[in-house]
Amino acid sequence: MEITWSNTLDDIDWSELEALYRAAPLGNKNAIDLKTVFTNSRFCCFALEGDRIAGAGRALADGVDCAYLCDVAVVPQFQGTGLGKEIVNRLVASAEGHKKIILYAVPGKEPFYRKFGFRRMLTAMAIFESAGQAVERGYVEDV
Repeated sequence: MEITWSNTLDDIDWSELEALYRAAPLGNKNAIDLKTVFTNSRFCCFALEGDRIAGAGRALADGVDCAYLCDVAVVPQFQGTGLGKEIVNRLVASAEGHKKIILYAVPGKEPFYRKFGFRRMLTAMAIFESAGQAVERGYVEDV
């Protein structure tokens, strides 16, 4: 597996990235929305095998106080190879110097992120577009 790394949006095939998130599986994120969220992110990380996207992630950040890692995904054939770990390492390194780096994990994946020093927040709260679905998937408690 020959992986090259990119932090730019140049030559990203947004439809391919859409397929990656569906296959990972991290839900249905359409190409137009992915282009918007990656363009508006301060840090991006793409793992490329040849000209194919093998993994990706991004971080929103304000430059001083808070960075938020999100949308870390790896195509199934590369899951378990350390590719996701390297994406997170690169994003955390990019966000170094912020007072806090946060993320929320797919339920059950918290142990993966603990390896990087992430700890469960006791006061985090969220408003989801689909509150029922967020409860069902284990992201938030039912009120």
